[in-house]
Amino acid sequence: MSLRFSLMGPVRAWREDEEIDLGPRQQRAVLAALLLNNGTRLSNDQLIGMVWDDPTPSAVMALRTYMYKIRKTLPELDLRSKDGGYTLRAEFVDDCRGEPLEGLQGTYFEAQRVRLAERRLKSREEWLERELDVIELQKHVASHPLREHPRVLLMHALFREGRQAEALEHYHQARALLGEQLGLEPGPELRKAHARILKGDLHLPRKPEQLPPDVADFTGRVAEIARALDVLPGLVGITGMNGSGKTALATRIGHLVKGRFPDGQIFVRSGDVADELLRAVGVENPAGDKAALWREKARGKRFLVVVDDVPSAEAVKDLRTPGSAMILTSVRRWNDLPGVTWLKIAGLAVPEARAFFRKVLDPARIAAEEQQADEVLARVSYLPNPIRVLGGKLSGRPAWTVTMLLKQMDRETVLGEAVPSDCRAVLAPIIKADRQLTAEQRHLLTCFARQNADVINVCEAAEMSGGEVDRIDVLLESLADVHLIEPVVLGSYRLPRFVQMYFGLRSLVPTS
Repeated sequence: MSLRFSLMGPVRAWREDEEIDLGPRQQRAVLAALLLNNGTRLSNDQLIGMVWDDPTPSAVMALRTYMYKIRKTLPELDLRSKDGGYTLRAEFVDDCRGEPLEGLQGTYFEAQRVRLAERRLKSREEWLERELDVIELQKHVASHPLREHPRVLLMHALFREGRQAEALEHYHQARALLGEQLGLEPGPELRKAHARILKGDLHLPRKPEQLPPDVADFTGRVAEIARALDVLPGLVGITGMNGSGKTALATRIGHLVKGRFPDGQIFVRSGDVADELLRAVGVENPAGDKAALWREKARGKRFLVVVDDVPSAEAVKDLRTPGSAMILTSVRRWNDLPGVTWLKIAGLAVPEARAFFRKVLDPARIAAEEQQADEVLARVSYLPNPIRVLGGKLSGRPAWTVTMLLKQMDRETVLGEAVPSDCRAVLAPIIKADRQLTAEQRHLLTCFARQNADVINVCEAAEMSGGEVDRIDVLLESLADVHLIEPVVLGSYRLPRFVQMYFGLRSLVPTS
């Protein structure tokens, strides 16, 4: 099940949509200390120093008690003591407008409260910069009259509405306030906005916001998300077979971090990545060295770039710029691309797959046939895209049972040209992969799929396919590169059940 936490207001947690009782104040303080250091190992002494300003010897036993209760309340966190410390990885939602860490006391939490409040303030201003809503900006400026950037945004918004005099009046108000309270003149950003409004040539920079909508029922991938959040603004790559949810994961990560990149988010799904990046920032019909031109345009800015289905290492290798982040998705891991932290994903973990299935299909129908539901998930190797299609199919047939779906899956698999479109939607990831295979690769996979063995080694593969061992070794590795088989140990590979289902009866399933 998916856990979410919030520190903006009281420390809170949810399992799916149900809020969890986190216990007394000191227990929540221990959990908050771990959450504030998400992904970082904390020793017992560090935790005690954060939670108690003047700890007594009994603090050690109290910490052990609270950690035991937290583990019991939140078993999904797998909080085990290792080398005298604890590490927590979690997903956050910050949708509460209360005081950060409400109710927690002590020097450490006071300092963190200031930091979180400042982060939330910046996030609010980044939202205001995107929306340029005059009324919301007026409220914000009234609450924070000495912050210059939101006042500049308000001047922009007023000028855009044809209210030039009001925009100029805000400059004079700011100048008087800064001089009276701080003895300062307005900063360069305010002065520049004032000068350009006087000239009537204030133009807002083009800010791309191209991220696809986040997937509302996204489930799992907690460890991968935590790792990506640690790495960014470094280069993150997500690799996995078709249907594993690479794009959904990249999009989820993008929405979690987009506040860090105030100059915009760019989403590219094209062979000419540099061309699309330049068009996103307003360069029409770019020519010449596009990568160099992009680096020039992006200098000093913070963009979040998501490149979906990277066609080659060459397409992205010269496009990184300091301060900006790039998330790549690709079936193939491009090992010749330097500096990438690769996250490999496959099917969801079994509990996550079950939770996801319950999101796309009435949980009561699943509960009535749990074993059959597990069989459906296993047949598609717990891949989220086929699970979504099958759950949608059953949702559209309220009189059907899960058992009926299994029977139709068996029947449709052998229908040849008569395979219905909804079944083809389930098979779409494998069909796409199949079209990119060579005849040798396809023959080897078909031979592998028709065996009863889950795991096979190079020599066995050569014998059953009639090929030479050296050549078969190369072919097996090429199939592992695109995740159609999974390396177990050197020279040994496992075939995912979804792949086996398709290639075992490939001659009976249309591929075009």
